Amino acid sequence: MIQLRTNNALETQAVAAALAESMRPRDLVLLVGEMGAGKTTFTQGFGHALGVTEHITSPTFVLMRSYDARLPLHHVDVYRLTQLQEVIDLGLVELLDEGGVALVEWGDVARPVLPRDFLEVRMAVDEIDDDVRNIVLEGSGSWTTRETSLAPLVEEWRYNSKTEGQQ
Repeated sequence: MIQLRTNNALETQAVAAALAESMRPRDLVLLVGEMGAGKTTFTQGFGHALGVTEHITSPTFVLMRSYDARLPLHHVDVYRLTQLQEVIDLGLVELLDEGGVALVEWGDVARPVLPRDFLEVRMAVDEIDDDVRNIVLEGSGSWTTRETSLAPLVEEWRYNSKTEGQQ
């Protein structure tokens, strides 16, 4: 588990861009956090780092947007879905099999029907400063070993809640 803290939307996008550099075909990233936590902002930074030139917006009402880039990017939002079968019907697994990368907003909801290899990005608005985001990266499946390689990419945003208050 890697704990991060960003001070504004640009830093959140920079974290995402740093992580995007390590992505491989078929990678799955679950974005978890309340409304307004920065999931779409994260995706914007991620997509631009992959080479997406279009403006990235939330796919809340269309469920999924795909973008051409170094690796095809599939941005999914399952917030409005009420049944897991609807997630399956999106065909996300098939899109990943074609070599793309997927970011799934509200990914924790869809987790039971998604592949077991994923990077979870948990985002929360800081309790004191609503510009600050607390971000936790945690891998599942093959990501448990890949997670270690992410640490140097995001070092400048690393945060240790146990030692931070002692400085």
